[in-house]
Amino acid sequence: MKSTTRKICATAMGIALFVVLTLCLQVPVFENYYLCLGYIAMIVFCYYFGTISGTTVGVLGVIIYCLLTSGLRGMPGWALANVVIGIMVGLACKLTKNTKKRFVRIAIIVAAVVVSTALGVLVAKSFVEYLMYAQPMWVRMAKNVYAFVADIVVMIVAIPICESLSGPVKKIFKDLIQ
Repeated sequence: MKSTTRKICATAMGIALFVVLTLCLQVPVFENYYLCLGYIAMIVFCYYFGTISGTTVGVLGVIIYCLLTSGLRGMPGWALANVVIGIMVGLACKLTKNTKKRFVRIAIIVAAVVVSTALGVLVAKSFVEYLMYAQPMWVRMAKNVYAFVADIVVMIVAIPICESLSGPVKKIFKDLIQ
């Protein structure tokens, strides 16, 4: 099978994994907010398969999840946030791939997670919701602080998962890893 076809199939599996993790493993943390464990799949795909694949997993995973559960409610802002997060984290993973010091690489990826989630969730998602719901921007940002904190926690936990999956992923997808 061609490398491109295998990468598309792997990305499709990542999208399905994002949806399943988000739907089936709902861990409540704040009032009415659950951890989005689908972010683990998104970070793993950013880490191993690159920016485009990781961003696609996050964006299409959110779209499918929202269509299955709540229709379009909340989806445009969340999808835009995942574009920002996927691009920034994917680039951080790609740029630090050849870094010899593991601690430096992880620190840069963690910083990318925090900054991209702040920009994605607190700014982009809040702005889309401000336009959709006509609430003041500061109200939307305040409501999205829960998502910001919970999403950062999940994504930071995903980084050691990426490190621990290194052997099997490289063995199975050796020609697809960036």
